Amino acid sequence: MTIEAQSPPLAVDADGVIRVGGTRVTLDTVIGAYLDGASADSIAEAYPTVTLADVYGTIGYYLKHRQELDQYLQQRELEGEKGQREIESRPDHRMLRDRLLARARQQGLRP
Repeated sequence: MTIEAQSPPLAVDADGVIRVGGTRVTLDTVIGAYLDGASADSIAEAYPTVTLADVYGTIGYYLKHRQELDQYLQQRELEGEKGQREIESRPDHRMLRDRLLARARQQGLRP
């Protein structure tokens, strides 16, 4: 029997985002779900483009490289918060949000 070492199912895209198994699913998504208590099976079910083996491979790689990946995840979170603030500060965003909320109230979807 021969045991073959496999590289993690991770790839960095052109924007510097780590994706899982050749899909658009991000490392952030898989590890975030894992850290929230989701099982590998439930993560694979929630994101059908990612195989169960890739989910396990991603979690294993994360556990072996936790310090550097936690830094990456923290940086991604900060970038996301910054982007959210920029979007929310635009006047057109507020107008669109208000219109959508008013429509939802008219349809009885929001109090």
